Amino acid sequence: MPTLDIAWIRAQFPALAQEVHGRQAVFFDGPGGTQVPQRVIDAVADYLAHHNANTHGAFATSQRSDAIIDSAHAAMADLLGCDANEVVFGPNMTTLTFAISRAIGRELRPGDEIVLTRLDHDANVAPWKALEEQGAVIRMVDVDIEDCTLDMADMARAIGPRTKLVAVGYASNAVGTINDVASITRMAHDAGAMVYIDAVHYAPHGPIDVRGLDCDFLACSPYKFFAPHMGAVYGKREHLERLRPYKVRPASDAIPDRWETGTRNHEGLAGVGAAIEYLAELGRQDAPALSRREALLRAMSAIRVYERELSQKLIAGLLAIPGLSFYGITDPARFDRRTPTVAVRMEGHTPRALAEYLGERGIFCWDGNYYALNLTERLGVEASGGMLRIGLVHYNTAEEIDRLLTVLGELA
Repeated sequence: MPTLDIAWIRAQFPALAQEVHGRQAVFFDGPGGTQVPQRVIDAVADYLAHHNANTHGAFATSQRSDAIIDSAHAAMADLLGCDANEVVFGPNMTTLTFAISRAIGRELRPGDEIVLTRLDHDANVAPWKALEEQGAVIRMVDVDIEDCTLDMADMARAIGPRTKLVAVGYASNAVGTINDVASITRMAHDAGAMVYIDAVHYAPHGPIDVRGLDCDFLACSPYKFFAPHMGAVYGKREHLERLRPYKVRPASDAIPDRWETGTRNHEGLAGVGAAIEYLAELGRQDAPALSRREALLRAMSAIRVYERELSQKLIAGLLAIPGLSFYGITDPARFDRRTPTVAVRMEGHTPRALAEYLGERGIFCWDGNYYALNLTERLGVEASGGMLRIGLVHYNTAEEIDRLLTVLGELA
């Protein structure tokens, strides 16, 4: 794996140069959406300046739009480890999940069961709960509130002969827990059920291999890994071809077109391709001959190693602050089961007050439930403002963590 050149990485992201009251801003808001490299900004602007047209026309700008769309599908396929026509783009993961849930709902019968978890973002809960209107039965898997991990025994109990789908997050966007999605997929398939994995939070933090996971669907949001606001879903070819999407009649019946009905976000797709090329360049820095897929796996593996070092520093520092409550995995020996996203509360301060105090000092963090509503309710913190979330990505540094710890220490 390459050693990440953090100075080079940070130079790619113009937003990181912003200042608040004369101090450089610290972006610890990554789980809500990362900053983008300059090449992504350039790709979006270049599309709008030189290629802006709808698809399948008999003229140059339309044909270039077709090529950009195909290129984005191929790039995303290399990131996920699938074929280009198994990638479906849309406005965001939530909208795509609602579309796919409606198509799956066409095949459900009253009494069929769907397994959800209390650890998930509501985008992987509400679209499936909506199928209760058709008679589906929802089973909720609990969490261990001591470390915010899934109760795998409860998962095993929830999956049964009536289970048709298991929807689970790859990693928690609230507390960083990485779930054992490979084991969950095997359990679901053994019961004859499909698996829908929400990888929105995990995607910026580690390599993904949908073939190795053998999952049926995997959703992610490119704007969480350095691209414009878009959503993407991998679907096994057999499902994308068999299920019947709701679409307009003139839309093609080929995949992935039948799932991307309507005008696509062409400039956004141009930015997605550029973001993935940025990650590939990161993986090729001392190995230029690698294929894009090989380079992406190498880059994301290096990111995992670097971010684990950041996690160790951040969590050790937070745990030393008096009056601070920490939610999630704290044992360094288990940091392979978490991302560098943490959630905390501090005695005497609401999460909103903490976020405001940090924001005034140029440190950007989220407060609230971040749509992980079932988790904040289970932890008993929803009514009192949720938690303060500190979310790192690979452009963050140890020095920025020191700034955060110093400011929180002032409050303690």
